[in-house]
Amino acid sequence: MSKRIGIEVSVAVAEAVALANVDVIAAYPITPQTHIVEHLADLVAEGKVVAEYIAVESEHSAISACLGSSCAGARSFTATASQGLALMHEILFIASSLRLPIVMAVANRALSAPINIWVDHSDIMPQRDTGWIQLFAQNGQEAFDLTLQAFRLAEDLRVLLPVMINLDGFSLSHVIEPVVVLDQSEVNAFLPSVSFLRRLDPRHPRTIGSFGAQDVYTEVKQQQDMALLQAKDVLSQIWLEFQDRFGRSYEAVESYRTDDADIVIVTMGAVGETAKTAVDEMRTEGIRAGLAAIRLWRPFPSKEFLDAVKEARVLAVLDRMLSPGSQGGPIALELRSAFYHASRRPMILDFIAGLGGREISRRTFKQMVARSLKDDPQARNYTLLDVRLS
Repeated sequence: MSKRIGIEVSVAVAEAVALANVDVIAAYPITPQTHIVEHLADLVAEGKVVAEYIAVESEHSAISACLGSSCAGARSFTATASQGLALMHEILFIASSLRLPIVMAVANRALSAPINIWVDHSDIMPQRDTGWIQLFAQNGQEAFDLTLQAFRLAEDLRVLLPVMINLDGFSLSHVIEPVVVLDQSEVNAFLPSVSFLRRLDPRHPRTIGSFGAQDVYTEVKQQQDMALLQAKDVLSQIWLEFQDRFGRSYEAVESYRTDDADIVIVTMGAVGETAKTAVDEMRTEGIRAGLAAIRLWRPFPSKEFLDAVKEARVLAVLDRMLSPGSQGGPIALELRSAFYHASRRPMILDFIAGLGGREISRRTFKQMVARSLKDDPQARNYTLLDVRLS
């Protein structure tokens, strides 16, 4: 039977990968994801997980190894962060375009320069358009559950796309939290054995990843996009089944006290739980605030988001990356696009905070709400919070 234990979140992710009966793990160490693959290396070395563990020479090689193993029909996993994810960038497009159901954990961390090992979302945002399904965990339980769900989603024959599970580096990856860890029989019932339609097999030779000229390239891209968009509905079905089996519910956008909210804070990642506490405190002060926490980033759940914030007059968006030259951050830009054709548009104010791991506290969210309610003209574009003046 499943049991609730105190466990480091990185280790919980590794335990989920092990329970998924993974076949191949290809990894290169980079802070702050290293504990995930270190624990998997221990499990393989001790014979507790029967898998091929490939210690490669770079993150580029890690994702490339997963490309080959997935083409051969192996359930494949890797993990990375920051500069490592950036080094994988060119291969990420190949994985999604070849429709390979690789699962990868990303312990989000700032990109250099200057060198910084702490959390923000500057590593994942350049990967928005790589064609990967992208999920964000708020806590350790979500990180564990989403990892199992990712394998189920990636390998669904209606999807066949790679999946990233994002967890905030250090502030989530390295904390110890209570997590309900499922037992092997429960996971086996939820996650069937891997079965690919197409795979490399010397007994039945085929070509994967061949040259595609002008006569086929557009159609391939269209099919890829159709599969990515369809993945949202498949994920919703998986979440319903997961709730029926284990009692924990998931949505693409989690709403918290939004029904009568005048202003809704928008977050992604672990800071959503801090935002909930800030919302509760502001409610006691008579401020009708709410929270919309985005769990599914790609494909972006536009309809679900619009439904979640339909009563809001103002959206105060927390971005954890500045998109230089675009006058804001990626999430706010996405939301402005989503609302373009909506019959009712709230004011969308963008706040960029937490860069390079700078603290995001309840005070941060209260500051965002206070500035938003003042309708400060300087906040109409974006506001970079907590900038030191000296």
